Amino acid sequence: MTVNRICLIEDDEIMGGALALRFELEGLDCDWHKTGRAALAALRRQAYGAVVSDIALPDMSGEALYLDLLECGAAAPPFVFMTGHGAVDQAVRLLKRGAVDYLLKPFEPDLLLNKLKKLVSCRESGRADNDVLGISPAMRAVEDLLPRLAQSQASVLITGESGVGKERVAKKLHELQGVHRPFVAANCGAFTESLLEAELFGHEKGAFTGALRAKRGLFEQAEGGTLFLDEIGDMPLPMQVKVLRAIQERQITRIGGEKPIPVDFRLIAATHQDLKARVEQGLFREDLYYRVNVIQIRVPPLRERKQDILWLAARFLDQAAQSSEGRSLVLAPAAERALLDHLWPGNVRELKHLLERARVLATGPLLTPELLFGGTLLGNLPQPIDTLGDYLAGHEREYILRALESQGWQIQETANLLGISRKNLWEKMKRLEIRRGGD
Repeated sequence: MTVNRICLIEDDEIMGGALALRFELEGLDCDWHKTGRAALAALRRQAYGAVVSDIALPDMSGEALYLDLLECGAAAPPFVFMTGHGAVDQAVRLLKRGAVDYLLKPFEPDLLLNKLKKLVSCRESGRADNDVLGISPAMRAVEDLLPRLAQSQASVLITGESGVGKERVAKKLHELQGVHRPFVAANCGAFTESLLEAELFGHEKGAFTGALRAKRGLFEQAEGGTLFLDEIGDMPLPMQVKVLRAIQERQITRIGGEKPIPVDFRLIAATHQDLKARVEQGLFREDLYYRVNVIQIRVPPLRERKQDILWLAARFLDQAAQSSEGRSLVLAPAAERALLDHLWPGNVRELKHLLERARVLATGPLLTPELLFGGTLLGNLPQPIDTLGDYLAGHEREYILRALESQGWQIQETANLLGISRKNLWEKMKRLEIRRGGD
């Protein structure tokens, strides 16, 4: 496979020509196709490092092209879609099906080039680039910032409510600096002061009762890598003094020891608290605040980035389906609406736990609002406005559509998931007017 060969699918002469020329100037081989069918033919006979495709094509949509490629059963190269404002929902659907990213027109060519170079680099090293932080504009902005921060050793403070994924952002930044380096983490609010000191600084043999051997602390374990201090706002004041000294002097002394030990690490801290307010209240040292808050990243709560809710839910369900249990479950349309309407006080952690609970309780392939939230939604159900037959037919259609989408429109696999025959599924699709690419 030629990982630096790009397949460009764009019918606009000006935009397509400009991108193709820019790719060539940047050392990326480019095959430019102006129709979806021509691109499909090329994709079936030629391996590409990445595909850049407009969603609006003259003969077929970019979505239809991508799904057609998946239908073949072969692994598709990473896809980056270009779209206008009116097709953002379509682009988000494609991300759920495995596309890497989308760009909203107009965009800076450098932004696309950076994404392509990253994809090519990942393909060359044999790694996939599916571990994105989210598809919302807020999380995409965080992700775009991290490569710049990875070029520096400046301390980073990650702020956000509990459960938003601050440690995941820290790990992502660490991985951009080199996955072979150590990443060590400590939750500063989970230990008493004496235990936290031993955890961070280590101890010598005999330093206290039970210290039967010497132990390296996290400062030493993070040598050459990243030290992640989670919930640093909960750190006791006496410990703040010792941590500040270690950060400033880049050396520590184990408990019960006398010899200073040099340490070299990248510091990333996180907190759900307002550290500036705690400084004003005398609960957090101002000098330590400025040491850890060189660069700040705010991770917004889930309720502020609704685009990520169903995307995250799909990822969690896919991950669970790949576990030893291997059950494929689908969210009912009403369940999706309930997830979008929920305020998420527990953020991403709450979403994951709700889905785990629903998986345990589910007896069939469909996850309903009641499985997710218990009986809390029953009192808010709307009064029926359709006949029972119309209601059941409408929900049967939605149910089958979701099942088809979850199985990539593979008829036999979907029939197996639904517990019916392939012929029965075809008959239902015909009766309910279910067609791929239709509403």
